[in-house]
Amino acid sequence: MEPPGPARLYATLVGAALFVAGLVGFFHDLSWLNYLYLASGTIGLLVAGVAARPYALGAGLIYTGLAIADFSDRGWPHLAVGLLGLAAFAASRGFKSTDDVRKKPRKRSKRLGGTSETRVRGWRAPDQAGQGRREAE
Repeated sequence: MEPPGPARLYATLVGAALFVAGLVGFFHDLSWLNYLYLASGTIGLLVAGVAARPYALGAGLIYTGLAIADFSDRGWPHLAVGLLGLAAFAASRGFKSTDDVRKKPRKRSKRLGGTSETRVRGWRAPDQAGQGRREAE
């Protein structure tokens, strides 16, 4: 088992921190930021295993933009979360655990007679001249 890549680690840890920050924030006020933290934290936790790199890029852009737009007392944490997301996105390029999860191509079975020619209902694959031949039955 390989260690998690930077984007996957970011999605898991920052997703959990944002989720908790969103829940705790509801006890203090009902700001729209609490909804943003809760939503982005939930998404981070859900996609950490399958789409961590796009999440790191998206969260990085959103939170960096949020820090630039409203650089108040909450600006520093937003900037930290945003820049960490962008750094995790950049650092995870080509990392095996954050590459797209794709199935490996199947090997073709030789269940139709074991030859290299493809047989379909009595016809063989086209020969060199491009003409299909009828099999003798």
